[in-house]
Amino acid sequence: MYTRSRNSLLFILAAALLGIMAVACQAETVEVTRVVTETVTEEVTRMVSETEVVTEEVEVEVTRIIQVEVPAAEAGPGRLVIYSGRGESLVDPIIQQFAAATGIEVDVRYGGTAELAATILEEGQNSPADVFYAQDPGGLGAIAAAGLLTPLPDRILERVPARYTAATGEWIGISGRARVIAYNTDAITDPENQLPDDLWGFTEPEWNGRIGWAPTNGSFQAMLTAMRTIWGDEQTSEWLLGIQANNPTVYRNNTTTVTGVAAGEVDVGFVNHYYLYRFLEEEGDGHKSRNYFLPSGGPGSLVMVSGAGILETAPNRANAERFVEFLLSVPGQQYFASRTFEYPLVEGVATSAQLPPLEELDAVAIDIDLSEMADLEGTVRLLSELGILP
Repeated sequence: MYTRSRNSLLFILAAALLGIMAVACQAETVEVTRVVTETVTEEVTRMVSETEVVTEEVEVEVTRIIQVEVPAAEAGPGRLVIYSGRGESLVDPIIQQFAAATGIEVDVRYGGTAELAATILEEGQNSPADVFYAQDPGGLGAIAAAGLLTPLPDRILERVPARYTAATGEWIGISGRARVIAYNTDAITDPENQLPDDLWGFTEPEWNGRIGWAPTNGSFQAMLTAMRTIWGDEQTSEWLLGIQANNPTVYRNNTTTVTGVAAGEVDVGFVNHYYLYRFLEEEGDGHKSRNYFLPSGGPGSLVMVSGAGILETAPNRANAERFVEFLLSVPGQQYFASRTFEYPLVEGVATSAQLPPLEELDAVAIDIDLSEMADLEGTVRLLSELGILP
């Protein structure tokens, strides 16, 4: 009977131990209880006869519970969900580098910046996204204005000049992209004398039938949002109607606009600077388009940034911070400088010799708080009211 009771006690204690250890494995080093059965020597008293009692030492088995430290099982690297308004061909290689380096399982949802911003706004507190990686500040500003982004740690914000981050610290610039005029080298042989100094010059009748633009493109709409911030809606409408009067050719995006310029379909197009360098890398100097950086400033000289923010409800916040830090590391920034021909925003990273220094562009760029470029919805509405968008 004693043996059966002792075995029952051992079974109960062992089961309790397994439960405790299962919970304890969530910590780095934990204290758990352990059942120990051992042989010890004890003094026992027994009656030898009716008149004689003796005390002697005997070996007996006893069971006791002790506290021990047990290393916990190591947690896996976890997951990360990214909503990317940047094109897959541009950023998938750097995202895959991050996944390979960290072992983190990364899920990416690609789409337009405005589209994904609208999705996050609709999902609200139930969004599965950890990071919103946007093509421009407008989409990030819209999400931040809705209270859906969380301030980034100082160690991240300090890596980039303050002019390329949100004033509230809720998003940070990752790489710089300048607005330029792409021109056809056969039609424009002397750009300094043949091209206007600012965007207003393209509303002149001489540019009728010679312009390409992409009104549905996110970066074009971001430029218009900055234009509205500085000029106001009335003056922005005047410029848009002036270009529309010149019968511009409509393209789907920056890539097709540059392709159209090079093919001679149009003489000029409104694009971001880095698309040209991708074509030059693939086709060489025979490619027929080049960039012109407007010297008189204004929205046509806007230096925009792609940027990233972490959602307030991010299920994997630690991994989200690691991802943003990776993009802002020297290897991450060198990727943008060397592979996508964008401007790195972190000091000490070399850029392509073909690019004018970012400091030169800053000297003529408009002075605007990029956080003010949040009203993408208002820009789309204006384009629709003017009949430029269906």
